[in-house]
Amino acid sequence: MTTGLNSDWRGAAVVPVSRGDIETALEAAVKRRKPEILDLSHAIHADPELGAHEFRAAKRVRRVLRMAGFSFDAPQPAQPTAFSARFGSGELVVALCVEYDALPAIGHACGHNVNAASAVGAALALAAVADELGLTVKVLGTPAEETTGGKVDLIDEGFYGDVSLAMMAHAAATDVVGGSSLAMCMWDVLFEGRPAHAAAAPSEGVNALDALVVAQTAIALARQQLPYGSIVSLIVTEGGSAVNVIPERARANIEMRAASIDNLRLIQDKVRRCLEAGAHASGSTLQVTPTGNDYAELRQDAFLSEAYRAAMTVKGREVAFNAQPVASTDMGNVSQLVPSIHPMIRYDVRGAAHHTAEFAAFGASAGADKAVIDGAFGLAAAACAAALDPEQRERLLRRTEV
Repeated sequence: MTTGLNSDWRGAAVVPVSRGDIETALEAAVKRRKPEILDLSHAIHADPELGAHEFRAAKRVRRVLRMAGFSFDAPQPAQPTAFSARFGSGELVVALCVEYDALPAIGHACGHNVNAASAVGAALALAAVADELGLTVKVLGTPAEETTGGKVDLIDEGFYGDVSLAMMAHAAATDVVGGSSLAMCMWDVLFEGRPAHAAAAPSEGVNALDALVVAQTAIALARQQLPYGSIVSLIVTEGGSAVNVIPERARANIEMRAASIDNLRLIQDKVRRCLEAGAHASGSTLQVTPTGNDYAELRQDAFLSEAYRAAMTVKGREVAFNAQPVASTDMGNVSQLVPSIHPMIRYDVRGAAHHTAEFAAFGASAGADKAVIDGAFGLAAAACAAALDPEQRERLLRRTEV
């Protein structure tokens, strides 16, 4: 699909088309695709699926892309609910990251149906100008953001290797760009000892719960020496089966967050030594199993952030710049590798917080629909602004030449 604009971009010394013409073309493309974009958002919202099990959501997204002329890369990602699709053959590769996992019991309480539909809408809009701007529009289905971090798996498999810039928008109660996120990891911890009768022969037992209590105490004391802003959360998920039996097994889940991936590594080292102390003191064995991938902090690209802000003024939105970290996301790992943006797109949620049933209830509202359409335009316009700027284009292309 073309817009009728001058398509002789590659190798040109000056920009052959105006930003105004491109934005007009993007507006027209989003308007033309609006019914299918919103149908996609509503369908995903009404049919929530947990991370790594988003089979129907991924199928719905693939169907929309296939009908719009996107082809699917071979090989595909190893995860069954991930995919890689593309349109065009230009040297500047723009990746749209599509999230679609929900939360247990409360559905799309983080608005991932809005995230998915706005990313797909941006991809459809960019496809309309791909020839004119020398773009390849790459859509990556990225499962399990809430749990194991599907984007990290896609990085490891090389699917971001040819990408010049990456983007997505996230549902929120405010319009914000520039924000960071916290690096994060989760561990499953298992101590194993030896059972014994707690009254008749306690000395014959090895108390796995003692190991966990010592470890918890050590972690609590270690907090004072952790890097500023560190967060360590722990819950006990298993601590014995009967009060008159020395606990043979004790299990806990630990979540760690930090301002940066480097600080997260420091926390991990400290916490692991606390766990080892518990095992050593009690005589138990220790097994630590990471639950999913480690998340790095988010770094939002300055030029793309400002381009997004400028584009959203066309939609009557005032997008604040706020560099403060908010929650955690595997988009952080992408942003460490590729110039990226991850703006928050506003709609009225009546004060409800993310990860609540109240927030989920607004995911298919008129306000959410407007956020989807506005977000699609804003992301696409930001990518085009970079493509139309010779200096930025060269900067982004250098990344894929390294």
